[in-house]
Amino acid sequence: MIAHLAIWTRDLERMRAFYETYFGATASPLYHNPVKQFRSYFLSFGAGCQLELMHRPDIPDDVADALKQRTGLIHFALSVGSPERVDELTSRLKTDGFTWVDGPRTTGDGYYESVVLDPENNRIEITV
Repeated sequence: MIAHLAIWTRDLERMRAFYETYFGATASPLYHNPVKQFRSYFLSFGAGCQLELMHRPDIPDDVADALKQRTGLIHFALSVGSPERVDELTSRLKTDGFTWVDGPRTTGDGYYESVVLDPENNRIEITV
């Protein structure tokens, strides 16, 4: 079982607010290690895997093009419960100015999904 995934972020508070606002995440209290200048939140989405958002000022930016496929971790999926909710959330994110990549659609393997980018260009697959 995967316990958590982690993302380095430039704007920790903006990213926390994004996942709370659009996906109903609940954030842990802020963890701060002043010696390493490290801060993080663990986000919970109910049961299961958590998302750790981490910030340290010396971490370099990712130079990969978020709209192109590449090797390594390329997306993570968040289940929102129904095709209607996938449609609603995708529309809301597009209206609010976030980058839409694909869908909503039913994939060849039967998943109903859309793909959007979060505020720091991480791919999120929104699925049932």
